[in-house]
Amino acid sequence: MDKDQFWQLVETARARESGGADEEAVAGRASDLLAARPVEEILAAQQALWDVMADSYTNPVWAAAYLINGGCSDDGFDYFRGWLLAQGRDTYTRVIADPDSLADLPAVRAAAAEAGDVECESVLGICWNAHIKATGEQLPTGVFTIRHGALDPAWNFDFDDRAEMRRRLPRLSALFLDER
Repeated sequence: MDKDQFWQLVETARARESGGADEEAVAGRASDLLAARPVEEILAAQQALWDVMADSYTNPVWAAAYLINGGCSDDGFDYFRGWLLAQGRDTYTRVIADPDSLADLPAVRAAAAEAGDVECESVLGICWNAHIKATGEQLPTGVFTIRHGALDPAWNFDFDDRAEMRRRLPRLSALFLDER
């Protein structure tokens, strides 16, 4: 399974879960769909998942996650990117290109209004859970590698610097810095 096939799996899961409004349900459905495939595909899907996740491992996306969630650890960034992945390929790609576009998403606007977090850890377990369903065993070690590119040094600033956040992510800042 490659990244395109993984995205197709996510899109199918989203379509079967009322358009993907519930990220937890999308993760569960994707896991169920994957569990019905050959074990070799499940193993390959784990690498595809982390290759997709690597695409969003950028400082601008991390800064957006930091703003939205009121802080963002390494694990928190993974969970945020899991939530982003569950939004589907078009949204994922758009946000990577322009993280400030997150301000357009209803879930992000709701998080601003309710001071809630935007994350979905269960997306990271899609393949893990599929493998357990299919084989009764945990994923074997060494079946995937997490490959992150270098973070953009131009975005290496203190994410608590409100003025810099307003300059770089003005729409998200308007939602989160003025509301919290």
